[in-house]
Amino acid sequence: MSRSVSVTAAGQCRLSPLIQVILDCSHLYDYTVKLLFKLHSCLPTDTLQGHRDRFMEQFQKLKDLFYRSSNLQYFKRLLQIPQLPENPPNFLRASALSEHISPVVLIPTGNSPPDSETLVETDDLVGMDSSSHQNIPENKFDDIFGSSFSNDPFNFSSQNGMARDDKDRLIEQLYKEIAILRDDLGNFKAESHRLVSNLKGRIQELEAELAEQKHLREQAVDENEFLRTELEELKRQRQDTEKAQKSLTEIERKSVANEQRYTKLKEKYAELVQSHADLLRKNAEVTKQVTVAREALGDVERSKKELEDSYQRVNEHTQRKAQEQIHQMDELQGALESRQQELQLLQSSIDTSKQDCLRQFKELEEGFLQRLMQEVEGIIHEALQQLDEPLYTTGSVSTDFLISRTVAAVDSTEKLDEAWKRHMSNTSDVNSLLPDLVQFAHRISDVIMQGAQTRTSDKLCDSCRTCGTEALNYISSLKDKAMQSEANCSQITAMLKHIADIAQELRPPSLDIKEEELGDLVEKEMAATAAAVEAAASRIEEMLKKSRTDDTGLKLQVNEQILGSCTDLMQGIQALILASKDLQKEIVESGSGATSPKEFYARNSRWTEGLISASKAVGWGATVMVDAADLVVQGQGKFEDLIVCSHEIAASTAQLVAASKVKADKNSSNLTRLQQASKVVNHNAAGVVASTKSVKSQVEEEDAMDFSSMTLTQIKRQEMDSQVRVLELESQLQKEREKLGDLRKKHYELAGVSEGWGDAAE
Repeated sequence: MSRSVSVTAAGQCRLSPLIQVILDCSHLYDYTVKLLFKLHSCLPTDTLQGHRDRFMEQFQKLKDLFYRSSNLQYFKRLLQIPQLPENPPNFLRASALSEHISPVVLIPTGNSPPDSETLVETDDLVGMDSSSHQNIPENKFDDIFGSSFSNDPFNFSSQNGMARDDKDRLIEQLYKEIAILRDDLGNFKAESHRLVSNLKGRIQELEAELAEQKHLREQAVDENEFLRTELEELKRQRQDTEKAQKSLTEIERKSVANEQRYTKLKEKYAELVQSHADLLRKNAEVTKQVTVAREALGDVERSKKELEDSYQRVNEHTQRKAQEQIHQMDELQGALESRQQELQLLQSSIDTSKQDCLRQFKELEEGFLQRLMQEVEGIIHEALQQLDEPLYTTGSVSTDFLISRTVAAVDSTEKLDEAWKRHMSNTSDVNSLLPDLVQFAHRISDVIMQGAQTRTSDKLCDSCRTCGTEALNYISSLKDKAMQSEANCSQITAMLKHIADIAQELRPPSLDIKEEELGDLVEKEMAATAAAVEAAASRIEEMLKKSRTDDTGLKLQVNEQILGSCTDLMQGIQALILASKDLQKEIVESGSGATSPKEFYARNSRWTEGLISASKAVGWGATVMVDAADLVVQGQGKFEDLIVCSHEIAASTAQLVAASKVKADKNSSNLTRLQQASKVVNHNAAGVVASTKSVKSQVEEEDAMDFSSMTLTQIKRQEMDSQVRVLELESQLQKEREKLGDLRKKHYELAGVSEGWGDAAE
């Protein structure tokens, strides 16, 4: 935390718990150092290696904590934090204990008057100082004598029951604090005298024990000297005995005796040396304890003097604080009145700004609506311009698809008219108008563009152009505020219906089927389509099982990826066929009335023929895809066949949905289910295309040419052959595209909706 943050109230709230942590850390550090010196005097140094390592780590962290805390402004006014030595204590040297200085955290008893910037924090700092000074004595006093606040002689509120102002409460609180400090001072003096007496007695005991240890040491030294003299005498006797050599038996006996005595003397000498070392260690411990006791006595004397000084400072500080707070209350009262006046001015300014914002928002909405209408006019203008371009007059769209677009455009026009009427009654509701306006523009432009691509009919093109002109006039009337009330979309609706009638006239002749056979034919074709799709799914499963049994490696991976995506597509087609059957049944039940389903199909023969054609296209596409997948798995087919089959299935699916949607209710749940199934089929068809392209790239990478063994001449020859092949393929591609265009044009001329799979969806 930075030094500036420690001055704020929030920073002080976060730093206040660290006061007790710093106090505890100083004591714990002192006790830990002394305990480690004690352990090193009793145990080997290798055993305490882990303790020393952990102490070094904690020493660095504690040193860093004391250093950073001492630099914070908040702690400078509350604590005097000591600094740890530069290097940690050396526990391997016993004399280093005498060099250890216990860190003492001093808590100043008074604070300087606060500056103007930190005036808000004064109460918190004083409260914290008081709590830190009074915590231990007050708790000890309460534990022995109980709470003393219940019989406070200064608690006048409990005697007369009258409410007092803040000044009286503050004075009473200060008197209480003075009384508590006096009691604490008396208790501390008594405790200090008791500690001094105990320490003096302990010093006398330690001095007596030290004298006794010195006496024992002198005795051990004398005994050691005597034994050394006797040992030298024995050595001289042994030399004399060897020189004399009077008798071998006597020499051996004396030698054995001398050896035994020498061994005993040696053991005794070792015991004396060990005892001497123990006495020296005890002497050092006693000396250390005496030093600690003297330091503690000095600390007690210093604490006593500091407590007396703090009492005087607190008494002066409380009186000065009372005067400052009275002056502060007067200043705050004046500031409160000025802030109330500023608040009234700000409230009036906010009301004015709010009115300006509402007015600007209204202007923005109107401007956005005008710009959106300009965009709508631009979309319709662009569609009208495309009527005159030969590229868009190809005749590649079926008349039934154009009729469905006109129906959607009529519905969008009516919705826009209703939304505009609601907007005129409630001008603030602009959001509900925008979607209908955008949808109207796209539906009208869609009708114009699809009309240009349906058949090369001048009458149809003129009607589409007139419809676009009426739509532009209608949008212009909506933009002009003077003509908004007279805006009418009936001309647009009439022209859309006229376009639908022209498209109906341009429809190709129907299939040569008897009307009484249409009902049975629909059921047969739907059943045949379902059977074909089910058979295709079964074939794919068999092919997948066979591939997993016979193939391995890249071929197995390729086959699984292709057949897996084809399986998903077949499942989606099966769901599509079931949804189409349910929707077909609903359409027949709602449209036949009292007549039979066969009569309903006969009455709507055009629609029935389109449904039969779409069903055939779906079944045929599934069968062709299975055949193409079988050839690809066997290595005899082309990946492009699968891609084309996927596109054909997507187109036939769109044709089936469009044929079913013509007679279905817009709110039908079965229609919604059919549309969802169509989306799944399109997604799975796209998955087949993606997996086919991925597999194709893997195979091409596997079959990539190896240029490592080819010479420059061979590479040049291969390059020329590739260029020739590219030119041949480009020529063939152009011819095939022209052939495809002719086939599609002839296809629509001969079969119309009954055989128009792909282009209606495209």
